[in-house]
Amino acid sequence: MRRISKLTRVAVGVASLALAASACGGTSTDDSGSDSESKGTLGLAIAYDIGGKGDQSFNDAAYSGLEKAQKEFGYKTADVEPTEGETDADKEQRLSSLAKQGYNPIIGVGFAYTPAMEAVAAKYPKTTFGIVDSVVEGKNVASLVFAENEASYLAGVAAAKATKTNIVGFVGGVDVPLIHKFEAGYKQGVTDTNSKVKVISQYLTQTAEEGGFSSPDKGKAAAEGQIEKKADVLYAAAGLSGQGVIEAAAKAKVWAIGVDSDQYNQAALASYKGSILTSALKDVGGSVYALAKSVEDGKPLTGIQTFDLKVNGVGLAESNPEFAKVAGLSAAVAKAKEEIIDGTIKVKTE
Repeated sequence: MRRISKLTRVAVGVASLALAASACGGTSTDDSGSDSESKGTLGLAIAYDIGGKGDQSFNDAAYSGLEKAQKEFGYKTADVEPTEGETDADKEQRLSSLAKQGYNPIIGVGFAYTPAMEAVAAKYPKTTFGIVDSVVEGKNVASLVFAENEASYLAGVAAAKATKTNIVGFVGGVDVPLIHKFEAGYKQGVTDTNSKVKVISQYLTQTAEEGGFSSPDKGKAAAEGQIEKKADVLYAAAGLSGQGVIEAAAKAKVWAIGVDSDQYNQAALASYKGSILTSALKDVGGSVYALAKSVEDGKPLTGIQTFDLKVNGVGLAESNPEFAKVAGLSAAVAKAKEEIIDGTIKVKTE
């Protein structure tokens, strides 16, 4: 039976990204010796998902949580990049190496770490592990999951209010259940706001190994195809590939909606920021920091930890001044958020 802890009610705000610090790059290769844990007292370590650091989205959000923990607790941290075409065994080796070195907690960023986390956590019971976007059973594992569908619903409200053609787009990185949640919430938000608006959906790849989360060129091509079909608001849940969607939207002078981080404020996307109406926020950084703090406080979080609208774990950015200029948008988003929180609106996941 799955062990589920009481849901964390940590009101985590969306952390700002700081990308100047360098990563501890590459794949950990120190897997010699026994499975015994190091007696060291190193701090938080994160292992990145496909796309790695610099995606201006999912992975960079996780890094912001690591950076905050590093500054606050003053300990040594590590952030480790994935490698192209790696296997579950490679991920398992990476997590094991971090545990042996004495890092605690250790977080796998993304559902791709599920098999590796299941294997490694049992071998290192004194180490707290976390996994983002998946559920792994274990007395020393915290499953950090999000109500992406709720944030996406708000993005759908924004799209329906901003469109002039009554056609909007959705670009999913990989055709998997997690991204279906983004699409479901977005479509529902659009339809509930204006039933006359059509949503065009497209997935870039069937598997992550094909580059759905790491290929801006694929995102750009998909966006261009939707723009040709008159879509004038494009929402991408595609990791690094989303940068291509934003680039295409800017070139065509239509709206883009970012994801996970407030992409309007990302330095690497500054030349396109005028076209980023808003972003569906997912406080990955806040969840990473919350787990690190729980370990530092001697009360490690375990079980399923859900970050939703009620705890500000997801939301919608309003950084672009143009957001407030779209007629009725701010009020519609505020109303939708309130109704999701009080249960009036039930947001779909499929």
